[in-house]
Amino acid sequence: MSVLLIAGSPSEHSRSAALLDAVQQRLQQQAGAHRLHLDRLPIRDLSPQALLLADWNHASIKRAIAQVESASALVVATPVYKAAYSGVLKVFLDLLPQTALKGKVVLPLATGGSPHHMLALDYALRPVLQSLGAKHILPGVYASDSQIPKDEDGSYRIGDEIQDRLDDAVHILLHEGLRLAVKPGFEPVAFASVQYSV
Repeated sequence: MSVLLIAGSPSEHSRSAALLDAVQQRLQQQAGAHRLHLDRLPIRDLSPQALLLADWNHASIKRAIAQVESASALVVATPVYKAAYSGVLKVFLDLLPQTALKGKVVLPLATGGSPHHMLALDYALRPVLQSLGAKHILPGVYASDSQIPKDEDGSYRIGDEIQDRLDDAVHILLHEGLRLAVKPGFEPVAFASVQYSV
């Protein structure tokens, strides 16, 4: 089973990339003994010319499409610009075959300047993911700039509220989306050993 983490920001270091890093860490921690292969696809690393000219035969585009096809689930992270997801993500999604997400679970993540842009997940990104045949689009996680402040060293720090929401999102992705068994909180007890009184 594999999860592909798609970085839809035109910048290498961004708030949406920080969200994706946090999800990746949680997937590694929560997957436990399950064999879960994680792969990352930074769209900014694909050939810009091939993306803009829709060159499906370019090696980087072929490789990226193959990564999407082989994944069981996708985590798509994007900044929100002008009330929509990023242009580089849009160009990439336009290159995917019409049924590229058929049978797949998708967790959308987005960041934006203010809470006013949070609806971009539902009204801009979700319809495109549905049109590509996604089996199950999980509730997305949106974070405003103030919820992912920049530290003095220039790195982004995810606030506590968003940390909690990411924990929940990853749990849902693994156990409801991918149907990985939930580790019980206690050892099972054989019925024969249960004592009761009437």
